[in-house]
Amino acid sequence: MRKILVTLCATLALGSVVPVVLAQSGAHTAMASDHMMVTPDEFKWVDIPSLPPGAKLAVIEGPLNQAGPVTFRLRLPANYQIPAHWHPAIEHVTVISGTFNMGAGDKLDRAKTKALTAGSVAIMQPKTTHFAWNQEETVVQVHGMGPWGVTYVNQADDPRKQ
Repeated sequence: MRKILVTLCATLALGSVVPVVLAQSGAHTAMASDHMMVTPDEFKWVDIPSLPPGAKLAVIEGPLNQAGPVTFRLRLPANYQIPAHWHPAIEHVTVISGTFNMGAGDKLDRAKTKALTAGSVAIMQPKTTHFAWNQEETVVQVHGMGPWGVTYVNQADDPRKQ
């Protein structure tokens, strides 16, 4: 069987380009210029410079640093926190597994979050400040329009500046 290799560039921060190998073929991957099918075991998880250490990223659709549709998954380890931040474009989050606690505001406040279990959805408009945390490993899928970016409310929270 002919092998197909799809390589995309993911960007969650200007100047932080991460190559992501999304799918290596076999019987499970079908691809054409406008068609793609990928199973979760084909995702290539990589570190994310724009989030605190420990989170992993798998790009499904992108590249994230260009205008157009973007879709990616984030795998967050247990007891993970994402400080207050915003994105330049609308953000749609679907919880794939675990519980993702999200809240709106300029500072992470666990008391002001809603527990989103698998199958839950959150939508944030551009520049809406929000934060999140979890107790167990959690996977979320994010989609929106690129270029994608993360701006922290408190710049001291930005791992790219540490």
